[in-house]
Amino acid sequence: MSSVNKVILIGNVGADPEVRYLDRGVAIANFNLATTERGYIMQNGTQVPDVTEWHSIVLWRNLAEWAQQYLRKSMKVYVEGKLKTRTWEKDGQIRRKTEVIAENVQILYRPEQYRNEGAKELKNEEMKDEPEAPMTADTSFNDIF
Repeated sequence: MSSVNKVILIGNVGADPEVRYLDRGVAIANFNLATTERGYIMQNGTQVPDVTEWHSIVLWRNLAEWAQQYLRKSMKVYVEGKLKTRTWEKDGQIRRKTEVIAENVQILYRPEQYRNEGAKELKNEEMKDEPEAPMTADTSFNDIF
């Protein structure tokens, strides 16, 4: 029987992606993604607060270059990929880090400050086959996601 290593996240970019190039000219980008479970009030009146989880996202090659150009802090994005855990030794201590190696990233919502910046290029290159969802005056992205 085979196994599956698949991660799907929808969250907010914590900071602009950091992009670097390896010796062979291959681009690699890293950024953190915040996902939040909403708090609630229990029947006895106890309030349970929001819980935010931070995920390390890694992008390679063309996807890394795309992220450098279009992704910015606070954008809501969809990330699809697989989990990978790296292990290394530093100062005599074994260190581990679990990362999401992204295979697909889509911008779901752009804050007002990024609405016009690069929107035409993104629309033409990345979203040309995706239909626009009709919006009403009552529709809010926070209600959808």
